[in-house]
Amino acid sequence: MVGIVVHENENIDRALKRFKKKYERSGILKEYKKRTVFVKPSVEKRMTKIKAQRRIAKENRAR
Repeated sequence: MVGIVVHENENIDRALKRFKKKYERSGILKEYKKRTVFVKPSVEKRMTKIKAQRRIAKENRAR
């Protein structure tokens, strides 16, 4: 569970910003989305191959 300690005399907006950053880095939302939708293993393999190809193509273009 993600939580922060709000310091004395700390602005609420600042504390909320720290919480959002911590929440995003923890990967809770990403994990939730991943678990709500079932993807067949064959489709997942295909998607990883496509992502790898895109990443390699992007690296080659940057050079």
